[in-house]
Amino acid sequence: MESETGSGSRLVVAIDGPSGAGKSSTSRGVASALGLRYLDTGAMYRALTWWLLDRGVDTTDPAAVARLAAEPVIEVGTDPRAPWTRVDGTDVSEAIRTREVTGAVSAVAAVPQVRAHLIAMQREIIAASHGIVAEGRDIGTVVAPDAPVKVFLTADGAARASRRAAEASWSTRTDQDRRDRLDAAQSAKAQDAVVIDSTGLDLDQVVGMIVGLVLQKSG
Repeated sequence: MESETGSGSRLVVAIDGPSGAGKSSTSRGVASALGLRYLDTGAMYRALTWWLLDRGVDTTDPAAVARLAAEPVIEVGTDPRAPWTRVDGTDVSEAIRTREVTGAVSAVAAVPQVRAHLIAMQREIIAASHGIVAEGRDIGTVVAPDAPVKVFLTADGAARASRRAAEASWSTRTDQDRRDRLDAAQSAKAQDAVVIDSTGLDLDQVVGMIVGLVLQKSG
């Protein structure tokens, strides 16, 4: 019997790793190279966080966040060349990348009801695809534990901070260290994941390594 997220004709590539390791750009590159779909699970948590903040909800109140977790309609595009995120039909692709959302998303993502709701949605997206690269946290351990290809992408602290600053000018090493601490509980590496340290490597090199791994494992 085909598993929910892994075997048979469905190819799932699970890419985990800390903030600033290059997960998003790498995952889009791998998906484009292999003709697969792309799922940014972090965008879904950010979308919910944006919606809560927009309504003045205290994102540090787990009870309030849990009560409202399933209320907004969150959608994500899976085209690696042009991913998008919508909440109740409104495009929030840029709005979810602000410092305010980034500072609040870890608390929202730690709420069990939030994780249960969004993980169920992520599994549905994965199950509906014949091939997908899913990236974020807990992908290889919780979201898609049967994924045939699992990668844990990392880099040293200085490299990660530099990349984050290039993506968001307001991001600092202090911001990154704070995210690492807050997200530690959702950042486990799957035992069967291949660790790739991207320190000193450019995007094409990392994408090439993962594409090679996928081709090797998928035959």
